Order: sequence, then structure tokens, then C-alpha cells
Amino acid sequence: MSSTARDIAGSFVAARQKAKALPDFPGEPPRNLEASYRVQDEAISMWPDEVVGWKIGRVPAHQVQALGAERLAGPIFRHLVWTAQDGAGVEFPVYENGFAAVEAEYVFRIGQDAPADKLSWTREEAIDLIDAMHVGVELAGSPLATINDLGATVVVSDFGNNHGLILGPEIENWRAKLEQGLTAETFIEGASVGTGRASAADDGPLDALVFLLEHLAKRGKPLKAGQLVSTGAVTGVHDIRVGQHSRVSFNGDGDILCSAVKAAPNGKGFA
Repeated sequence: MSSTARDIAGSFVAARQKAKALPDFPGEPPRNLEASYRVQDEAISMWPDEVVGWKIGRVPAHQVQALGAERLAGPIFRHLVWTAQDGAGVEFPVYENGFAAVEAEYVFRIGQDAPADKLSWTREEAIDLIDAMHVGVELAGSPLATINDLGATVVVSDFGNNHGLILGPEIENWRAKLEQGLTAETFIEGASVGTGRASAADDGPLDALVFLLEHLAKRGKPLKAGQLVSTGAVTGVHDIRVGQHSRVSFNGDGDILCSAVKAAPNGKGFA
């Protein structure tokens, strides 16, 4: 890359801290995911907060073969995690003129440290690490409005296009419910914008966790007890603007109400 990983990371971190949109990608986009994760690691080292979890996203279908991956990952930081209270809405910050979206997700809370030297995992081994399963809403967000249009290498470079997580209620008897299948529906301004289903079948939340365990082990960042894993969008990625409200219904496992407000400089507060 003509632009160093640290230069690109510095530009994204500065834009996030200033809550200022970026008109273009800051330099030459990485050509592969290895280079993208170098940018991400540099940005994590610059960001003044603790990683308390990870989001998992999809590599666009047209890039899967070229990039050699179906999923991607990004960090979730402590000061950008909110706990949903029954019937109360959560305000979350979005970058004006940047990108913002809500995503219905199922979230695993990890109960024990993953062995640092374990590079290969089965679904059964991964299940044993799970302490609980929650409903949640990933808050996708970036100062770069075109981040998703530019593809997976750009998404990975900016914290995986993550700007927080709203953690909802714990799902009781989650293993049995996941076997049967869980459903969710997302509303924005009262209108349904997407429905979806997650289950224990192949290519669901458990396989997403296996991916993350192997991915983070190779990066020298094994999952730790207490960390949260947001396993992927169930109903789709739904753009949201400042002033708009969303409700995500998990059909018996809780609803999450949230609204988008303008982000303020420092990356943690509101205007």
C-alpha cells in the first residue's frame, strides 16, 4: 500500500474522535484482508478504550472468492456498549454525513478464556465457551459514508464498520431455542424494514463464533471471559439517520428501542 497502515488508521481514528465525516477513503484501500487487519490493529492501539467484544459481519458474495473469506470481524469498545432497559429507549451516536445502520443480532457472552494456542475449533468446543446468549442491536457506523460500497477490505479497516452495541435481555434456555430457530424483525419509524431467522444449523451464530475463535487466535487476540460476540445481522443492515427511531423485536425474547442522535467530538458522547 502506498499509504501505511498507521496513516490510514490515524485518519479514521481522528475522524471518529472529531465526529467528522470523511469524504473519501484516506489513502489507497487495502488490497487484501491481511492488510486491512493491520490497519485495524493499528487503530485499536490508538483508540483510548478497552475492547470488550467483537462484531462479526459478512464479506460481500462477490468478494468471497478473491478475498478467501466469508466473514469479517471488528472490535466493540467498552464505552460504546449500552444495556437496554425494558420499555426504555437507548440513544446512540451517529456520524452526521457518515454511515449509520442498525442490525438485529444474537450476542454470545463468553464464559472462559479461549486457549491462546488453539487455532482450530469445532462447534461443540465453541459452545462450551458460551456463558449466555442475549438479543442485541449492533450499531454499524463509520465517518465514511461509502464504507459498505467500497467492500470488505475497507469495512475491516475502520473497526469493521462498528460504532457500538446495545445489549438486550438474556435468552432463557437459549440452546433449545436456537435448535428450534429464533426470529427477529426490525422497524424504523414504525415501518418493518426486515425479518430474519437464526438457528443452530450450519452457517448460523455457532459457525460465526467458530470463525471468530480461529480468526482472533491467529491475530494473537484470543477471546476472553466476559467478552461479547455479536454474531451477525439477522434481518439485514438497515440505514438510519439522525432523529430516526428503531424498534427491533425478537419475538418473545425482548424488544430493543433505540434512536439515532448526532455524535459529538471525542467518540463517546452526543452533540
